[in-house]
Amino acid sequence: METAPTPEGLSTDILAIANLPVLWILAIGVFGAIIVQSLIYMKAARKAGPAADISAEELRTSFRAGAIAAIGPSLAVVLVSIALLTLFGTPAVLVRIGLVGSAATESASASLAAGTMGATLGGADYTQAVFVVAFMAMSLSGAGWMLATLVLTPVLRRGDTKLRRVNPALMAIVPAAALIGAFASLGIAELGKTPVHILSVIVSAVTMGVCILLANRTSATWLREWGLGISIIVGLFAAYIAHTSGMAPTA
Repeated sequence: METAPTPEGLSTDILAIANLPVLWILAIGVFGAIIVQSLIYMKAARKAGPAADISAEELRTSFRAGAIAAIGPSLAVVLVSIALLTLFGTPAVLVRIGLVGSAATESASASLAAGTMGATLGGADYTQAVFVVAFMAMSLSGAGWMLATLVLTPVLRRGDTKLRRVNPALMAIVPAAALIGAFASLGIAELGKTPVHILSVIVSAVTMGVCILLANRTSATWLREWGLGISIIVGLFAAYIAHTSGMAPTA
């Protein structure tokens, strides 16, 4: 006896449409644009370096430090992305999570979109139609960030120029203060969740402090470059040990 075909969009075989060739082509195109953009920026930095009294060795050091510092955050994104492959498929995860880098934001957008259709992510009612709506919601969410950057960057550039005329030293302080504020807000947001979160934040902070201290007191300047990646990995390991030892609250 033959099985009746599933109405269009009501199938729960998400990967059948999540891994369509056209999505792979678009994902490869996005990453190709990222690679080209990175090469253009690196070339521009090398060209502008001498005018800013930055030597070729300092540029190489800064490129290497940036690449190393990206390892830790990228590792965290990869670990989360693996868990989301069955929900969104590889192309969608590569483009949305890999490009934007915020699994929490993308998952929240998809969850809200699925909720509007009376479904839950990964549930029995998570059909192909729900996936399409969730994927569109994630894409629109990311597009909003990019459009805001496109519109606001020229405005901020004009403000930067005016501030440099008033007080050149101020623009050396503002970026550093913004970075400290951004990382501090992210860290503080994790402190109130569970004892495991508190422990991982403290361990990561102590590890980073030790790396900076050793770099200042010894000739191991490489610790400045590797400090962020080391602290994230040590924090993840501490969180895993704490979770498996029973520190995590039970539901």
